[in-house]
Amino acid sequence: MATAIVEKHSGKLVIKNIGLLLSGDLENPILEADTIVVVDGRIAAVGRYKDCDVVDADSVIDCRGTTLAPGLIDSHVHPVAGDWTPRQSQLNWIESSLNGGVTTMISAGEVHYPGRPKDIVGLKALAITSQRAFDAFRPGGVKVLAGAPVIEKGMVESDFKELADAGVTLLGEIGLGSVKAGDEAAEMVKWARKYGIQSTIHTGGPSVPGSGYIDKDVVLEADADIIGHINGGHTSLSYKHVCELCERSTRGIEIVHNGNERIGILTARHAHELKCLHRVILGTDGPAGSGVQPLGILRMVSQLSSLADIPAEIAFCFATGNTARMRNLDCGLIEVGRVADFVIMDRAQHTAADTLLESVQLGDLPGVGMVIIDGIVRCQRSRNTPPATQVPVIEK
Repeated sequence: MATAIVEKHSGKLVIKNIGLLLSGDLENPILEADTIVVVDGRIAAVGRYKDCDVVDADSVIDCRGTTLAPGLIDSHVHPVAGDWTPRQSQLNWIESSLNGGVTTMISAGEVHYPGRPKDIVGLKALAITSQRAFDAFRPGGVKVLAGAPVIEKGMVESDFKELADAGVTLLGEIGLGSVKAGDEAAEMVKWARKYGIQSTIHTGGPSVPGSGYIDKDVVLEADADIIGHINGGHTSLSYKHVCELCERSTRGIEIVHNGNERIGILTARHAHELKCLHRVILGTDGPAGSGVQPLGILRMVSQLSSLADIPAEIAFCFATGNTARMRNLDCGLIEVGRVADFVIMDRAQHTAADTLLESVQLGDLPGVGMVIIDGIVRCQRSRNTPPATQVPVIEK
């Protein structure tokens, strides 16, 4: 079983010789900089080595010309307890995703919890417990934002206030519980929004026992903050209805690994045509019946870049800055003051491409050489990705 990370201040960290710096920002996805300075877990400077204060560093990492990007964010997971999933009877799936560059995960509901309570007192208790537990426990260092109650019939406004007052900031997928009608969901979404709780709605065919078919009319009427797995989890709506959701809603467009791959690619293309790529975010929707996907987010970036003709540096924004802004996270962008969560990558050995971005646009996965969370190295050469052509080294 994975053990908790003992938190400590990173002190002053200098990351130098960055060959390509991906910002996570759609408006400016590539930064003209080769050095990042981190102080106590936050970005203190981004620029050229000669212009940065690099003296008296506690730690120094030489990127050796590789690519640094914000740590990847998985916008849709279903955690249960610690680093274990009963869905696959598997241990250490979160730490394994760390080896795929993921530094933050967001729960779409603890729906696989054995004997999950569906009464209102029980579902609130589970949400608060999950929020507290994952706030105190980071498998491999990964930040898991958990405690996403699945709403049920009979909930009233005071229930949402109670959840918010207890620290719950998310709703589980609407449609996985007994609330499946658009008007019922809309009222609860408004209550949640009033108290600062963000909502996600299930989209498409049923996925787990008790869930139901959620069509485009329910999604539009509910008006949740995130259109969860718009490409189905697993069964998708028709492409016509997916297009209608993109066109008539202004909410987040979440594309997931465990959905209909064809619809996912077409959705990204349609969002590009509509000039609303800022709404696109990525998740795995795992663990699920299809298993655990430690490289699911990297696979989504590569798939959308290579098959939906999205420049690779833009596709990386879907899994970083877009999600950070939509989810109000303090990570996901290379900006002074932000949390220092990074993934350092290079093109895989023997790829046909000359650069990392070209290799991703060809459909290859990059090799992860190091993952940093809060300015602290959490893993070095990934055990899951293809071996990188070049890897960073810790000089100090």
